[in-house]
Amino acid sequence: EAFSGVLSVTGPQQYESVVEAVHRAVPPQHDPFLDLLPPEGIKLTPRHYAYLKISEGCNNRCSFCIIPKLRGDLVSRPAADVLREAERLVAAGVKELLVISQDTSAYGVDLKYAASDWKGREVRARFLDLAGALGELGAWVRLHYVYPYPHVDEVIALMAEGKVLPYLDIPFQHAAPSVLRRMKRPAAQEKTLERIARWREICPDLTIRSTFIVGFPGESDEDFQFLLDWLEQAELDRVGCFRYEPVKGAVANDLAAPVTDAVKQERWDCFMRHQQSISARRLRRKVGTRQQVIIDEVYTRDCRLADRGPGAATAKGRSRGDAPEIDGAVYVTSRRPLRLGEIATVRIERADEYDLHGTAVGY
Repeated sequence: EAFSGVLSVTGPQQYESVVEAVHRAVPPQHDPFLDLLPPEGIKLTPRHYAYLKISEGCNNRCSFCIIPKLRGDLVSRPAADVLREAERLVAAGVKELLVISQDTSAYGVDLKYAASDWKGREVRARFLDLAGALGELGAWVRLHYVYPYPHVDEVIALMAEGKVLPYLDIPFQHAAPSVLRRMKRPAAQEKTLERIARWREICPDLTIRSTFIVGFPGESDEDFQFLLDWLEQAELDRVGCFRYEPVKGAVANDLAAPVTDAVKQERWDCFMRHQQSISARRLRRKVGTRQQVIIDEVYTRDCRLADRGPGAATAKGRSRGDAPEIDGAVYVTSRRPLRLGEIATVRIERADEYDLHGTAVGY
C-alpha cells in the first residue's frame, strides 16, 4: 500500500522473475514469426469446446482422496489470467468453455479474492465474479467440480439470466450422514435437498449432475437405502457412481470395516438401476420442448435414425444440460447437414434413459 506503483519485488539475478512480472502487467503480443505455439495454445479437445483450468490443488481433506498430498493446497490463477486465456480460446473458435479445477467454488480463497486488471476493469478472483466475466465472452460456460459451499447459491441467478449454462456439477458423494462424516464431507443432506429445491425455483432449467461412492468403509445396508431414498427426493439429472477402491495413503482405508467386493457390486448395480429410472423420468419432461444443441459428431448415415427417410442428415450433439464425455447426448435429424460446433435449435420428440432424440428446427 505504501508503494502502490511497485509491481513486484525479486532477488538479485532473478531475470526470469522480472520478465514474468512484466508480462503479468503487460501481456506480450503474439508474434507468428517467433512464437512456436498459436495464441490460443495447444488443446486436445475438438475445436468447438475447451477445458479452462482456474486453479490447482485443494484445501479440503476428504478421507478418500489424496489430491492434497499429490498437488498441494489450493493455488488459484489471477482472474485476468483466466479471462485472457478464455478470450483467446473464444477468438480461436471455441463455443463452450468447461471450467474445471479440484474445487471450483473455492476459487480465489488463497488469493484473498484479490482483483486483477482485465481490459481496464478490476475483476476479483472470486467464483461469482469470474463466472460472470466469463459469461460476457459469448460462449457457453459450464461449471464443473463445484463443492456445495453456501455461496454457490449466488451463481444460480447468473444461470437464470442466461450468463452461464444452467448446469451444476456437484460431487455430493453420498447422502447418509454417518458416511458423509467419515468422508469428511458436509453431512446436512436435508438442507441440501432444500437448496436444490430453491435452485430449481430460481432457475427451472437447471441441470444437476453429481457423483457418488458406494461401498465406502462402514457403509451399512441402512446407509445405502438412505442414499437411494435421497436420490428419489433429489431427482438429480445426471449421476455417476463409483465402487469404493482403497487408494494408497487415503485415511478412509482404516476408518471402518471394508465392504466386500460382492456387496459393492450389488449396491452399484442397484444404484444404477434406481438412477436410470430417475434419469428417464427427468428426460421425458423435455419431450415437446425446444433445446439448444451443440453438435459434436456428424453422420452420413445412421441406422438408428433410418426411419427419417432418404436425404435426412443426422448428427449427435449435446444440450445445455450435457457435458462432453460424461453426460447423455441428443441425436438430431435435420434437413441439411449440420456442422461440427454448430448450435442448432432442436425440437425434442423422444427420450430414453439417458439420451434425447429430435429434429433441428432452427440454425
